[in-house]
Amino acid sequence: MKFARVVGRVFCTRQYESLDGKRLLLIQPRDWETGEDKGDPLVACEVVGAGASEDVVWVAAREAAVAFPDVPPIDAAVVGIVEGRVAKDFRKKR
Repeated sequence: MKFARVVGRVFCTRQYESLDGKRLLLIQPRDWETGEDKGDPLVACEVVGAGASEDVVWVAAREAAVAFPDVPPIDAAVVGIVEGRVAKDFRKKR
């Protein structure tokens, strides 16, 4: 899973049939530790009711389509809303 912030919504006048009724969000990937933007924004289908300016977790590739019962042709899906985060390295130091 990856970390991002919702920066907008995407509306399509025509789309693939299995995308009907699904919300499309514009998300900006971010670095988990620093919270800084990371890369270009992308469009993701969403299943959790995320809204503008919320931090979210998202999945890419085949895992994105599995979040939906009808397995639509998508390669990014928002699957969680982040309520809080801890940016600390918990790995053991040797």
